[in-house]
Amino acid sequence: MTEYGYFLAAEEHGPAALVEQARMAEQAGFSALWISDHYHPWTGAQGQSPFVWSVIGALAQATSLPVQTAVTCPTVRIHPAVVAQAAATSAVLLEGRFRLGVGSGEALNEHVLGGRWPQGSIRLEMLEEAVSVMRRLLAGHEVNHHGRHYTVENARLYTLPEEPVPIDIAASGPAAAELAGRVGDGFITMVPDAEIVARFRRGSGASGNSKPVRGGLKVCWATDPYEALRTAHRLWPNLALPGELVQLLPTPAHFEQAVELVTAEHLASRVTCGDDPEAHTQALAAYAGAGFDTVFVNQIGPDQRGFFDFYRTKVLPQLPG
Repeated sequence: MTEYGYFLAAEEHGPAALVEQARMAEQAGFSALWISDHYHPWTGAQGQSPFVWSVIGALAQATSLPVQTAVTCPTVRIHPAVVAQAAATSAVLLEGRFRLGVGSGEALNEHVLGGRWPQGSIRLEMLEEAVSVMRRLLAGHEVNHHGRHYTVENARLYTLPEEPVPIDIAASGPAAAELAGRVGDGFITMVPDAEIVARFRRGSGASGNSKPVRGGLKVCWATDPYEALRTAHRLWPNLALPGELVQLLPTPAHFEQAVELVTAEHLASRVTCGDDPEAHTQALAAYAGAGFDTVFVNQIGPDQRGFFDFYRTKVLPQLPG
């Protein structure tokens, strides 16, 4: 059965608000948490980007739900040896209820130290090497590594959970999905695409059917669907940007220029808006039909309490349990 979690949007909310949303999510009946890991928001209107590892420490004290980053880039801005330490500490605080979600990242967050932003094939190569380094550290080994992209000398993690942290890999294209199948413990993708899920499972070989597939869905609950769509368009127009733009644009100002071409109508087919329970359950059902194990829902905009009341009473009870 598909499970349903809540997606904490660190681009739109500050740390205290994210912790409060996590509490409300647990009270509403959601079974897990995702949290985004950004240095910048996509646009200035979103307006936030707290340091994810500090927020995860607070979540560990505020909720009993499992937590996963969706997603961390362990390749450019933060060295994989440091990400491994952060993940291990998070898993200890959460008593094993932590999964590390990783991906090849976006220039928006990763170019801030001034290095060159590599092309896509190189980013995937870096990600695979980073995952190898992190797995050895998370298994408790002393790591000496002199690879193409990373050097690690005499590194060992002393604060470790009882079991190694699972590493799920995010992908939207076929090459990344195959990489996820080959080296990931699970798969993260943002669209209910049965073919990319199948590609991931084929890439996993015999273990493919046992690896979890997790997806994210953005909605905007409000009693007025037109007002909900206006809120989604004001805060998340970047959801409608095509192709590789989201990986390549370097600053929120560049995204603001690009989304001038995005109309509210462009978002209407991508974001479920309003207070029709059937529309929300159908959007979630698309992920279940594509073979997802967990779907994480994010409410766009400030009316978080109204959203959680709506899902607690009108949506989650209708979903297969």
